[in-house]
Amino acid sequence: MTRSTSSAPSQRMLRVGEQVRAAITQVLQRGDVRDPLIEKTVISISEVRMSPDLKIATAYVTPLGVADHAVVIEALNKHAKFIRGRLGPQLRQMKYMPDVRFRDDTSFDNYQKIDALLRSPEVSRDLDPDTDDQE
Repeated sequence: MTRSTSSAPSQRMLRVGEQVRAAITQVLQRGDVRDPLIEKTVISISEVRMSPDLKIATAYVTPLGVADHAVVIEALNKHAKFIRGRLGPQLRQMKYMPDVRFRDDTSFDNYQKIDALLRSPEVSRDLDPDTDDQE
């Protein structure tokens, strides 16, 4: 059997990543983590990317309503081992429990920049169907 040379995640990595995302979400919703900052912050987990060997889970999170995301990310990483221990019941089918790492999700910022560019007058002028170049 030959190995794929693409760097795209496999179906297994995507499936396990979604299972880990759901499990982390449940842990945070139940309030298992006893940290005042984490308890009072609404945290959105947009994606979990798994390493090819499924031993590292990188969770991309967005703390909502907080100006400084770095403080919340640091608090989550401080409690990562505790959260990993709480994932056991939901992920008992896995051979190894993955190490969890939390990173700030900047994709929403990128979407806002693209949206602002598309709404700019220069781009709107180019996309307007009424302005035909009839010379």
